[in-house]
Amino acid sequence: MSSTGELRHTALDALHRSLGATMTDFAGWDMPLRYGSERDEHIAVRTKAGLFDLSHMGELTVTGPQAAALLDFALVGNIGGVKPGRARYTMICRADGGILDDLIVYRLGETEYMVVANASNAQVVLDALTERAAGFDAEVRDDRDAYALLAVQGPQSPGILKSLTDADLDGLKYYAGLPGTVAGVPALIARTGYTGEDGFELFVKPEHAVELWQALTKAGEGVGLVPCGLSCRDTLRLEAGMPLYGHELTTSLTPFDAGLGRVVKFEKEGDFVGREALREAAARAEQNPPRVLVGLIAEGRRVPRAGYTVVAGGEVIGEVTSGAPSPTLGKPIAIAYVDPAHAAPGTSGVGVDIRGSHEPYEVVALPFYKRQK
Repeated sequence: MSSTGELRHTALDALHRSLGATMTDFAGWDMPLRYGSERDEHIAVRTKAGLFDLSHMGELTVTGPQAAALLDFALVGNIGGVKPGRARYTMICRADGGILDDLIVYRLGETEYMVVANASNAQVVLDALTERAAGFDAEVRDDRDAYALLAVQGPQSPGILKSLTDADLDGLKYYAGLPGTVAGVPALIARTGYTGEDGFELFVKPEHAVELWQALTKAGEGVGLVPCGLSCRDTLRLEAGMPLYGHELTTSLTPFDAGLGRVVKFEKEGDFVGREALREAAARAEQNPPRVLVGLIAEGRRVPRAGYTVVAGGEVIGEVTSGAPSPTLGKPIAIAYVDPAHAAPGTSGVGVDIRGSHEPYEVVALPFYKRQK
């Protein structure tokens, strides 16, 4: 929200409306939910390509001689070990180990990093980084208004982008970024994504967003590119087993509780916020994990939603964190935290309580969907 309480608008707002988008409030931003059929948008990304406006994400720049040292202290990952031009998925935690947000950090240069936070947590992350910067020779800058962010995702995305840039896309690895020009627009071209498909995220100045969107749309005309809203972004990430903050990740969970302990790097030099609490959480998770994150596939047609209880033998054994119909599988799916005794794939007798009816579900390992390389 802006300081006046009004919804914030991206640089592409008028364009979304001209395309007939259904808009929705997402973390204080007025964002496109869908343009037509969310199922068609989802399938386009899985089989061809989709174009997303992600300008609500929070870009924070950290610069200075001790930028790496600050990020190593403030975050759980080994950020100093990231080479220039590469990116890393990591988290920022509280002193008690609770997750404040999951992040992607790009190393743009020797002493310059871009931290990309979720829209709903951008201010929280900015405040935490600023507070943790005390005593470090480094500056934390709020660059949320300096960028628009477009993403092109799906198997046709490399070809679409190649037609608009001379940048070495073939040499651009997953979780890397390089400066380049796309359709005449200066951009940071990143090979990341939240859909389970190959794809690119393009950080540009807001005043270039419309011309870049239009150029990408034109370049993708012959290969089935469609504009995509947040609704299919959610079903795509759900199929790919990717966590969403506020659902699979919260301040009441540590990375180890979420099955993402691999992002915590105890071996890095120096202290970091949450180190002791996370050591204890790691030991707990190894000996006796309280709950395990699993996938659930419906045997029937009823769709589970976040907050629904998971049951077995008449007892509550867990809770759904995300659920939706899966266009790829053709069945409702869910991600849930369940007790370890019911977490093994194929465990029988597990159901979801949907309005008083215990609907049968199959327990599976995540992700539900993995693209063929």
